[in-house]
Amino acid sequence: MTKKLRVGILGGTGMVGQRFISLLENHPWFEVTTIAASPRSAGKTYEECVAGRWKMDTPIPEKVKGIIVKNVQDVANVAAEVDFCFSAVDMSKDEIRAIEEEYAKTETPVVSNNSAHRWTPDVPMIIPEINPEHSAVIEFQKKRLGTTRGFIAVKPNCSIQSYTPAFAAWKEFEPYQAVVSTYQAISGAGKTFKDWPEMVGNIIPYIGGEEEKSEKEPLRIFGHIENGVIVPADSITITSQCIRVPVLNGHTATVFVNFRKDPTKEELVQALRDFSGFPQKENLPSAPKHFIQYLEEDNRPQVSMDVNFENGMGVSIGRLREDTLFDWKFVGLSHNTIRGAAGGGVLCAELLTAQGYITNK
Repeated sequence: MTKKLRVGILGGTGMVGQRFISLLENHPWFEVTTIAASPRSAGKTYEECVAGRWKMDTPIPEKVKGIIVKNVQDVANVAAEVDFCFSAVDMSKDEIRAIEEEYAKTETPVVSNNSAHRWTPDVPMIIPEINPEHSAVIEFQKKRLGTTRGFIAVKPNCSIQSYTPAFAAWKEFEPYQAVVSTYQAISGAGKTFKDWPEMVGNIIPYIGGEEEKSEKEPLRIFGHIENGVIVPADSITITSQCIRVPVLNGHTATVFVNFRKDPTKEELVQALRDFSGFPQKENLPSAPKHFIQYLEEDNRPQVSMDVNFENGMGVSIGRLREDTLFDWKFVGLSHNTIRGAAGGGVLCAELLTAQGYITNK
């Protein structure tokens, strides 16, 4: 790469957009040059747009404060100034599908945090350590779109990050059934406690659409490319419940799992600790050195102690023990707005850059 890639953030004023901007502040490969948002934000500086609603713990990066926010609907104008885009727009699914394809057709790759294209058959949904080979479907997608470099890639739902990596690490033992309950932070809804005081001391036993994502998206991650599309795996069968809890950042999962083979605890723990993938082998800038940590203490993982493992890009597993109904059970934890959202998107873009799909225009 001769110079940094110019990055546009679509939906840059929302919580996930803010997280993208924070994570990219000193990125060695990428530089935020363009920010786009709704028409009501267009024409203002970024600092003006987020005044009073900046939700990150760190200050607004100096380099972006003076950027004049563009109208995200002005696709040609935005696309002309960037090499690729991250998408975190807040629209209906139909609108998101349409606008992300519109950007891709300007020969601008789009790495999306949104769910709208997760089931588009030729759009890869990637956890870089687990299924980097799914990027090969991009060539089929470009034929459909009529592009030479424009395409869409997506990252999966934040809630699956706390347990799907364990299933991937244990692939040799053939997990085939799982019961998963997720306990999900309020930032997953784009909220803080200031925005959502009703969540203080409260639990809501429903998150719209989340259980279907938790059950089905891992199967697409574990699928394969056939005839130009991603074909989901037919195992592992997952049933889930998803609950909103009064935590700011960090999705916890309790998991019961059956295996076709009969692993020991020592084998399972070692498989977690040894598991790595393309990001670690290629030393991608945002890659955690250790993707999964196993914690021996009975009271771990905890959000307050473990959510920022590997700068929020690692996954923490603990309490692995035999079960009376299933073979084994465990607890997982991941940072939902870093690994589960913007950070996962940045790592996906790094993967696609390393593979040659994202280049300077």
